[in-house]
Amino acid sequence: MKIYVTGLGVVSGIGLGVEENIASLRNHQHGMGKVTLFPTELDVPVSEVKYSNEELKRLLSLDIQKTFSRTALLGMSAAKEAIDDARLDAASLRTGFISSTSVGGMDLSEHFYTSFKKDNRKGRLREVISHDCGASTELIADYLKVNDFVTTISTACSSAANAIMLGARMIRSGQLDAAIVGGTDALCKFTLNGFNSLMILDKEHCRPFDISRAGLNLGEGAGYIVLQSEKSLRKEAYCLLSGYSNVNEAFHQTGSSPEGNGPFWSMTEAIGQSNIPREEIDYINVHGTGTPSNDLSEGLAIRRIFGEKVPAFSSVKAFIGHTLGASEGIEAVYSVLSVYHGFIYPNLNFRKPAEETGLIPETSFRKGLSIRNVLSNSFGFGGNDSSLLFSTLKDK
Repeated sequence: MKIYVTGLGVVSGIGLGVEENIASLRNHQHGMGKVTLFPTELDVPVSEVKYSNEELKRLLSLDIQKTFSRTALLGMSAAKEAIDDARLDAASLRTGFISSTSVGGMDLSEHFYTSFKKDNRKGRLREVISHDCGASTELIADYLKVNDFVTTISTACSSAANAIMLGARMIRSGQLDAAIVGGTDALCKFTLNGFNSLMILDKEHCRPFDISRAGLNLGEGAGYIVLQSEKSLRKEAYCLLSGYSNVNEAFHQTGSSPEGNGPFWSMTEAIGQSNIPREEIDYINVHGTGTPSNDLSEGLAIRRIFGEKVPAFSSVKAFIGHTLGASEGIEAVYSVLSVYHGFIYPNLNFRKPAEETGLIPETSFRKGLSIRNVLSNSFGFGGNDSSLLFSTLKDK
């Protein structure tokens, strides 16, 4: 059974909605800046969504007085755009909502703790109930009026890719007609301090795949795509989800093996499942966080698969930051647009390749290309590595 992509929705540090995101990518306008969402002593660049929670509530026509985590608000914005784009009538189809997140409602938990640690009789308990990852999913599903199947996936940075895979499998098995799939994550103190403790935050603008790369920049946002079976289509689809794979090499709690075994396996299996020759892959949206170990591991895996004939590739992390559980939700949207419009995105801040791989990413925005297949990678903590393959509808 073919799985069609029919709807796209995204919010990130470079824009609210698909059009704003593409305009920023085209114009090389990144979203990096200082942290403004909460007080911190860390002076590192992040990519924040340029709307307050109150502004997001107004845009979503929500009660300003009601409590929502920022994760839920970002997810509502992107998921609503995806449903509208797909012209999806969730009431007439067996529709699922599969969302991913890493931090859940931790922004509210942190706000609660500020009062609670001063006096354990204080603090708004309604902020605590949003802490669980599933809370944001339930709020978004209620907002969308989707209730046939609702679940949450949290596998660190590969979360959204795994949500997309689960939706595809459920459609293929006949359990759903359509699925809204992707992820959402908001910046909070816990994530910023946690990544700082791992010593992988770059104090400057990150430089994926550059020899001078020194770490990642964090970001926030949400991205969802709508998957449908052929019989449920109401509009022309963007492309096919033709292959996917998730592996877990369990090499280390926070990293992939130096040889890139996990990335090699996930990419190889996704390509194999699609039955598409590897030479027909025209672009790779790499995970490309900008850390020395990640880019080397992914680069070596790409060399193992493609040899000297590496397709065009780039990382968008220098635009939007590493958005954790939302990462592949946002980048799946970009990958689908790459297939549909022939886009290739610039890898900002690249100057010189690493000696170990010699790989040189694309550094300018290109459009109108004949792109048949796009491979999109997302690799999480614990070696939980996922790859998706999106393919053109032409000649399919």
